[in-house]
Amino acid sequence: MEGEKQKIKIEVFVRRPVEEVWEYFTDSLHIRNWNFASDDWHCPFAENELKPGGRFRYTMASKDGKYSFDFSGTFVNVALWKFLSYRLDDGRLVEINFDQSPKGTLITEIFEAENVHSIEQQKLGWQSILNNFKIYSENK
Repeated sequence: MEGEKQKIKIEVFVRRPVEEVWEYFTDSLHIRNWNFASDDWHCPFAENELKPGGRFRYTMASKDGKYSFDFSGTFVNVALWKFLSYRLDDGRLVEINFDQSPKGTLITEIFEAENVHSIEQQKLGWQSILNNFKIYSENK
């Protein structure tokens, strides 16, 4: 279909109850501790207004201070402990499912690809951030 963006899917299983996973994933104080793709980056600022129509903004920055950008958008749907969707400021849609099981929570993210980086680069970058989330939340 003309104009439809390619979608990328990533997943991670976190050995924590969905209530804790949700808190670590959505609370600004927690987001600052895991929202970066590599150890030479960090997230010095994060704010969330977690409701449909609410805004979010996370600053991602290199630790050496040379690079920085804001990752921001507007929440579309918020279903406590189950589902989030948001539209990035560049128009791309991101959907996140939280599926609880007796042993933990499966997080599945599906996001529309952008046109600057390769699909593989985007998948690796987003997956690295999700892997950081897993490490952070399982060690809390």
